[in-house]
Amino acid sequence: MPAEVKEQIRLEVGHVLFIDIVGYSKLSINEQRAVVDELTTIVRGSDQYQKAEAAGRLIKIPTGDGMALVFYTSQEAPAQCAIEISGALKAHPCLQVRMGVHSGPVSGVIDVNGHANLAGAGLNIAQRVMACGDAGHILVSKHVAEDLQEYEHWRPLLHDLGECEVKHGVRLSVANLYTDDLGNPASPKKFLTAKRQKTRARWTTVTATLLVLAAIIVALIILSGHSLRSPLALIEKSVAVLPFENLSRDPDNAYFATGIQDEILTRLAKIGALKVISRNSTQQYAARPGNLSEIARQLGVANIVEGSVQKAGDQVHINVQLIRASTDEHLWAESYNRKLENIFEVEGEVAAAVAEALKAKLTGAAQQALKQKPTNSSEAYDAYLRGLAYSLRPIYSPSDNFDAIRYFDQAVKLDPKFALAWAWLARENAVGYFNGIGDDVPALREAARRAADKAVELQPDLGEAYLAQGFSHYYGDRDYGGAITLFEKAGKLSPNNSQVPLALAWVCRRLGEWERSLDYFRQAIQLNPRDTALLADQAETFQALRQYPAALKACDQILDMLPDDSDTLAAKAGIYQAQGNLAAAAALLSPLHPHPGPSYLFRVQINQWTYERRYAEGIAVLKTAAARPDPARAEVSSHGCSNSRARPLRHRSHGNRCEVRRKTTVAAKGKIRLSCSRLFWSRPRRV
Repeated sequence: MPAEVKEQIRLEVGHVLFIDIVGYSKLSINEQRAVVDELTTIVRGSDQYQKAEAAGRLIKIPTGDGMALVFYTSQEAPAQCAIEISGALKAHPCLQVRMGVHSGPVSGVIDVNGHANLAGAGLNIAQRVMACGDAGHILVSKHVAEDLQEYEHWRPLLHDLGECEVKHGVRLSVANLYTDDLGNPASPKKFLTAKRQKTRARWTTVTATLLVLAAIIVALIILSGHSLRSPLALIEKSVAVLPFENLSRDPDNAYFATGIQDEILTRLAKIGALKVISRNSTQQYAARPGNLSEIARQLGVANIVEGSVQKAGDQVHINVQLIRASTDEHLWAESYNRKLENIFEVEGEVAAAVAEALKAKLTGAAQQALKQKPTNSSEAYDAYLRGLAYSLRPIYSPSDNFDAIRYFDQAVKLDPKFALAWAWLARENAVGYFNGIGDDVPALREAARRAADKAVELQPDLGEAYLAQGFSHYYGDRDYGGAITLFEKAGKLSPNNSQVPLALAWVCRRLGEWERSLDYFRQAIQLNPRDTALLADQAETFQALRQYPAALKACDQILDMLPDDSDTLAAKAGIYQAQGNLAAAAALLSPLHPHPGPSYLFRVQINQWTYERRYAEGIAVLKTAAARPDPARAEVSSHGCSNSRARPLRHRSHGNRCEVRRKTTVAAKGKIRLSCSRLFWSRPRRV
């Protein structure tokens, strides 16, 4: 007997995935062979199968109308493999299968051919769990569901079905595993039949109970005068701060309105009892829009903060109001007339008033954070707000980075104890170093480290200080473990800051912790649901994991907000190409007509011609593109931009690769990407 066979049959616990072809017996012999071959190809193509096979930790058992896979890698492996198979089956609608998962004891046997085989309760229960389902179902035993519940990313995918009676009168507790796109969310027929029987047996009792409950509900409505709320209603203690209107006569004072809005939002983000939407999602709306209920629905909040700022000399007038979006009810409003030197207290007062109006409990730490005065220098604060306006620009360029550093540096020189300005100075220097901006790039790394350490030293309870220190470790030192520790500390101090889970998502992705990265992306999107760049980043991660349906869904979310965005349409076409669905990719690309040159859309089109074997057409266009001078090549090196003041560049990391991109004119709606080695790219943004 081969040594590897002996090794396999000594194993006693297996994580089993049982797969069955629905309707197999109704097929002809030739059709049966064809569907089994088709299923085998799909199963062998899954990542989990290949990883376990390569490690010698997988046993495959053909069952005639399907197969059983016994993993000895992890308890997640069969469930993840089932999800991957379900995704691949979307391209094979005629192949209907059902799957069951269980972990349990197995015993090794040797079949007549001398090959390793298995038997035992682990295998039998997996088969019976599968038999409870219909076509498309991925069912898991209660034991497996409890194990998977320990992992946060599995919890929303598991749906308890209750008990199902199987062979020999045995009753199994089963859960249904499905996502928005994969698996079968419908209740299996066996469970529906059992429910109908129970319903008939209990109908009289249930009817009487419902009548009593109805009477109680009617009484409550009459007595309270309020309609009952659905359990799925929006979180009442949720708020979004829309852009503040600049009422100053001087349009150059727009930076001041931007800064006041962001400072109020930052204070609110420190209140753990509130859900606060990130600025990136709210900036797409106008100041004082009329459709508050629709905006609140899009952002997933119950309340909206609106405001206006008017600055004239050293006098500042601020109006702020809190509105319940569903009823347009003004919950709170206040006007503030202050001199510039006394403006610092307004942000904290507004945040405290909003929390009070929404009945959000403030911890001692949160109360202290709202009362803190960032600086005693109005000149330093003005410089800080000017720097902040450059940092928060949606299209972020090297010149913005240069100006932000200049103003933050000016702020800390005017007030060396201004911790918040030190924190932002550290972040901008870290971004500059990471992007290779300027003539003395190494100096930016050291400047980021010094500024971040200074911010923490001055104010050790400031979340922004630890966030900046984390970026210094991440961008400057490539110290990912240290960065994670600091980002997590920042998250405890600023629980609503979407930059924290986003930074953690990036770092975990660099470490190869893909599922953990996706969890952080989901957390960031909850706080920042309308940030198209964030959604594109999540979609790229899904694509890297070959979770194509999820990647397509993320692209569709972007297209709901930016219907004609060529980058997202190209990204979606690239995903279809990866799936082998060239017809769908061609349908997306045909109306776009990419301009020959170093653009992402052009790359995807070249790939399409290559896959379709339209080589002559692709070569002709490539020759045209090669003959054109590239204006960016002379100014952009592998480290960044030799003229950072003149050309807006963006540099971000993907896995272990770095790439540079340039924003073209607004009319072109495109970005030139240089040194691009990946087929998915998200929009430029400040990180």
